[in-house]
Amino acid sequence: MAKLSGIGGRLYRGETSIDFVGKRKIWYSFSGLLILASAITLFTQGLHLGIEFKGGSSFMVTAPTASVASAEAALADAGITTQNIIQKIGDNKVRVQTEALTQAEQGAVEDKLAAKFGVGVDSIDSQIIGPSWGKEITRKALYGLFGFIFVVMLYLAMAFESKMAIAAIISVIHDVFITVGIYALIGFEVTPATVIGFLTILGYSLYDTVVVFDKVRENTKGIAASGKSTYSQAANLAVNQTLVRSFNTSLIALLPVGSILFVGAGLLGAGTLKDLSLALFIGLATGTYSSIFIATPILAVLREREPAMQALAKRVGSRGDKVSAPVAVVQTQAGRGPRNQPRRNRRR
Repeated sequence: MAKLSGIGGRLYRGETSIDFVGKRKIWYSFSGLLILASAITLFTQGLHLGIEFKGGSSFMVTAPTASVASAEAALADAGITTQNIIQKIGDNKVRVQTEALTQAEQGAVEDKLAAKFGVGVDSIDSQIIGPSWGKEITRKALYGLFGFIFVVMLYLAMAFESKMAIAAIISVIHDVFITVGIYALIGFEVTPATVIGFLTILGYSLYDTVVVFDKVRENTKGIAASGKSTYSQAANLAVNQTLVRSFNTSLIALLPVGSILFVGAGLLGAGTLKDLSLALFIGLATGTYSSIFIATPILAVLREREPAMQALAKRVGSRGDKVSAPVAVVQTQAGRGPRNQPRRNRRR
């Protein structure tokens, strides 16, 4: 930790610097590959939607001998060959989710599950879930997303500036799209808890970006009048100054989410905890990446297109040429040896 603190101090003082803004094409290319892979996956195979979105039947069995293998055997005996989802919850519960079944098929599944686990049919909690509920959740989630983007753009435009608002929204959309693409690529199931996780990462991604932008605003205040550095240089310094803070904040956020993911999915078998924590874990990691490598470089590009910032870049560049020239002259003259010695006063 002491070593990390020392690195953070050198980054903050500008003694050590990572050129995040100058090497933005590398980060853009990496994000572009992720976005392209996400888009191809979404259009070819789509998301693995849960029963709440596509409809189906759900059976919950409580028995001392509950196991996934027994549930699979019961479904096979009932003649259900469709794609099924079977989860063990705790030590004595099994949840079985199937596609939409007829009344006869549902009755057959209940009978086979009761016989396999040695319980009564009445003790099996069966539900028929229609796709309308999932569509309603999706509609409200989209409303929430668009409302969030509108409010955020309005706030950032008032509190900071319009170009910061644009860069922040691009970063948020980048995070959500890549997170959804990872879900499609790996085949994680999308449930209402997953949608809640997607909406939650919007706030975290924006928080980390605003922290960096606040430092950018501090470093670039009156920059056109001072002419000490270009906007890109000042923005890159801000990213370096907040780098350790972003790393620590992300690590502190990822550790409890990872613990929930491990405990909820691995030990308790709670599907809701797994869906929520998995979306948060992926989204937090993506949000940290975008706040450092995407948001600030986009902001720098937008601001460097302004005539005032272009004139500032020319002034800084021309002053740098003038400063370096005398140094070269001094070094050349220093090589002449005795001729550079001061003239001594002769005694009269």
